[in-house]
Amino acid sequence: MNNRWNEIIYKLWSPMYDRIFNTGKFLEARQKLFHHPPFHPHQRILFVGVGTGADLELLDHTQFQITAIDYSGDMLQKAKDKFKDTTIEFIQMDAQQMSFTDNSFDAVIGSLILSVVPDPDRCMKEMIRVLKPQGTMIIFDKFSPSKMSLIKRMVRPFVKIMGTDIGVNFENLYEQNHKAIILKENEPLLFNGMYRKIILTKTGR
Repeated sequence: MNNRWNEIIYKLWSPMYDRIFNTGKFLEARQKLFHHPPFHPHQRILFVGVGTGADLELLDHTQFQITAIDYSGDMLQKAKDKFKDTTIEFIQMDAQQMSFTDNSFDAVIGSLILSVVPDPDRCMKEMIRVLKPQGTMIIFDKFSPSKMSLIKRMVRPFVKIMGTDIGVNFENLYEQNHKAIILKENEPLLFNGMYRKIILTKTGR
């Protein structure tokens, strides 16, 4: 996967994305993310890879200062159209190279982004960088066990062509960044734990 290819793929995905990933079991999983959100009024919250804005629909955005980014202009436009009468700031941006200064946000939310970007570790480091010390990071994504089955290893290259990676391992990502973050929650949500809700806190002051 690379950004240019993802841009093409998600241009194709944008008209049908909500009908697949914002309904049924996926909607139920997203609702669990924000059932008791660990945020406080007026905090600055960053949505990384906001897509069509599915997560924004589940949060009372009037209470927060929300910035939402996505690399795909087509996906981002869908989100803009849904929330055109709000104060949400939408920016087309690469999650692997954000233009925000260090420690800018009280909370960072990444839904289905680490399995999409070409370099998930680079994206993870960027989300940590822009998060304030003691800030909260929420991740909803699909992750692979450390030992993938033969079938998954065989189909992985073909799934990547569709714009996502079924081989990203969260434990490896955490190990590479564990000095900067503390794992608070790691809960299976969907498809026998393939999709997980992960909550992290940034260390430091």
